[in-house]
Amino acid sequence: MNADWTNKTDSRSGISSNAQQPGTIFPQCEIRDIDDMHAIQLMKECFLQWQQDAKLIDSPLLEEGNLGLYLSNGQAVIGIEQPVADGHHTRFEASLYTRSERSNCFARLVLDRRTPGRELQALLQTSALLITQMFYHRLDMLFYGDLHSRQQINEKEARHQDTMFQIAKRLHDQNDVSSVLQVLLQDLTLLYPRATVNLYLSQDHVNGDSRVKPLPLRNGAEDIYARSFLSAKPLLHTEDEVISAAIPMSGKQAVYGVLSFDTPPEHWDESDIKALVMLADTAGSAFENAKLFEQSNLLIDELQLINELTKRLNQSLRLNEVFDFAMTELLNIFKADYCNVLQLSKEHNQFQIVASNVPMAANETYTADYGFCGIINSTKEPLIISDYWTNRFVDSKLMDGTACRSLIAAPVMSGAEVIGVILVSHKNPNYFSYENYKLLQVLSTHIALAISNASLHAEVRRMVITDNLTGLYARHYLNEQIQFRQRKDPCGSLVLVDIDHFKKVNDTYGHLTGDSILVKVSEVIRSCIRDSDIAARWGGEELAVYLPQIRSMQAYRIAERIRSMVELHTKPEVTVSCGLSEWTFEEDKLSVESLFYRADMALYEAKNNGRNRIMIG
Repeated sequence: MNADWTNKTDSRSGISSNAQQPGTIFPQCEIRDIDDMHAIQLMKECFLQWQQDAKLIDSPLLEEGNLGLYLSNGQAVIGIEQPVADGHHTRFEASLYTRSERSNCFARLVLDRRTPGRELQALLQTSALLITQMFYHRLDMLFYGDLHSRQQINEKEARHQDTMFQIAKRLHDQNDVSSVLQVLLQDLTLLYPRATVNLYLSQDHVNGDSRVKPLPLRNGAEDIYARSFLSAKPLLHTEDEVISAAIPMSGKQAVYGVLSFDTPPEHWDESDIKALVMLADTAGSAFENAKLFEQSNLLIDELQLINELTKRLNQSLRLNEVFDFAMTELLNIFKADYCNVLQLSKEHNQFQIVASNVPMAANETYTADYGFCGIINSTKEPLIISDYWTNRFVDSKLMDGTACRSLIAAPVMSGAEVIGVILVSHKNPNYFSYENYKLLQVLSTHIALAISNASLHAEVRRMVITDNLTGLYARHYLNEQIQFRQRKDPCGSLVLVDIDHFKKVNDTYGHLTGDSILVKVSEVIRSCIRDSDIAARWGGEELAVYLPQIRSMQAYRIAERIRSMVELHTKPEVTVSCGLSEWTFEEDKLSVESLFYRADMALYEAKNNGRNRIMIG
């Protein structure tokens, strides 16, 4: 067909039409060859409707005759099978024009009557025109009904696309993983209120929603969700009149979970799978972005934490302050119940608790192979214990004494050697995450560096204030400590100790023997005084002992103990002479030089009176 014609087609009738043109009795349009079947049925319906209407008015066309509808090719549609043409019958015809040219009719009305009559021909032509108008009226109704249906479909699709766009926007607006999952489940529930929606994640995540569950992978060959996750493809399964869909939630880097969608068959449409796949992909992308955002924030926080911790650790060069500060900070960082810092003594081959918030554990010692410290000492690797009560592969007094179940621990390394262990514990099982475990490893490295710096500083300071030969303090340190004590103590005493005839010992036995005598006398002095007392090498063979908050008479007894012990424990035997002086807050402020001068004068007097004796200045 080559008539002018629009591209609007009724999807149900298959009939196309164009607008009515002026100057025609009925709309001038074309019925295409492909539309013939639908047009014939529509024309038949119009003919039957006309017959019913004609019966109501007793139309003469229905009296004593046969009336039929035929196609232009002579095929009967309805009515008489074959027109009768003989001398007793008269045949009347009227064309039903459905082509663009009036001369080309689509169908004909045929009336077979025994009685002639010209008025029947005119009535038949009028009826044909009426049937044609009825045909086009129905055609228009079909056409505009189809337009309305298409408009409704388009509006529905537009609403659906807008809904999908809004869901995608809300998903990508979220910056944390929990919010992404919550928005996905809420919107799916609103879109499909009769469906049951769950989400199976391949990684641990807790957000309080019972619909978010761990992904079961043990029976991967049988479980639809495991197969969907492993294949990264959506799968459908029907069982017990329920359609189950498993749609992987994928990002650019990985598959993060599987969306579970269960619905009755009457509420399922094939187009739903495309919408669910699109939603799952959008959610997977949003989940991945939120995860990366959380990880970047976590990394930034960790770097800030490490920087702040390192800065504060390095503010102190006192070893005990470093231990205490590290313990306190680790408790705050991990929100733990207990933290213990242990230092390994190579000399005694044992761990000692140097910082702890467990009162009973203060200064406790353990062998180098005991418990978790022993494991870390041998492997030099950190460890994490999810539940000590159910996985008790070693005994731990600290875990038992505090009733803790979760533990993260890391070695404190100096180069390739373990110098300590950090134990962080909590009473709840499965408390610490893998991120906590990794963070403790990083922090332990910086804590180890601070401990090494403090130890090095302590060693340098010890070397500066200590005499290399005797191991006693240097004279300048003794002076500093006396000045410090004078500001806070009510009294104190100073004892000067001089080895009698020391030059003779050197000349007789040699300087090495003289050095050993000096070392032995120093050991005797250390054994006779308290930890708070300060013994120093004053110069040559002269030694000094400061006794804080001790008066002269008590100092005399201490000096006497030193004198007698030296005579008993030296070989070759030597004796010592002692000079003693004291100060009290009742006197005018006495300088360190004056205190030494008094003791020195007393020592001089002891030597002049025969040596091996004690004099009080």
